[in-house]
Amino acid sequence: MKLTSKGRYAVMAMADLANVKDKQTTNLTEISLRQGISISFLEQIFLQLKKNNLVKSSRGPSGGYSLTRSPEEIKLSSIIEAVDEKVKTVGCKKESKKGCTGKSIKCITHSLWDDLETHINNFFEKNTLKDIIYRVRKNQQKEINQ
Repeated sequence: MKLTSKGRYAVMAMADLANVKDKQTTNLTEISLRQGISISFLEQIFLQLKKNNLVKSSRGPSGGYSLTRSPEEIKLSSIIEAVDEKVKTVGCKKESKKGCTGKSIKCITHSLWDDLETHINNFFEKNTLKDIIYRVRKNQQKEINQ
């Protein structure tokens, strides 16, 4: 399966923005410190997120980034696509006449990997930033209660 650090970090950074309470903007240094992602990598990611209208930026002493929409409106699939990522589990191109092994037929497990890819992409399509934040807060509450 191919989902690189760029896609994972984009989702992490967006979830961080969604999780910040009572604050309009968050700067990349704060996200970097909380999530352990280098600022230079975050800068690259946020250029693409901004270009795809998922975040907006503001300048000045209290400047930084904020979400363009509410967390429940931002699908994980949109974030992953914004940074030019695709989840790919098959070794061939689906539209290709050549199979996964370079031969004229698909490999014996092609349907398995293709179904997994569909399942993963559907998962990212169904889940939003709100779902991530819900899970985070639910886990935090469990830890407090223990």
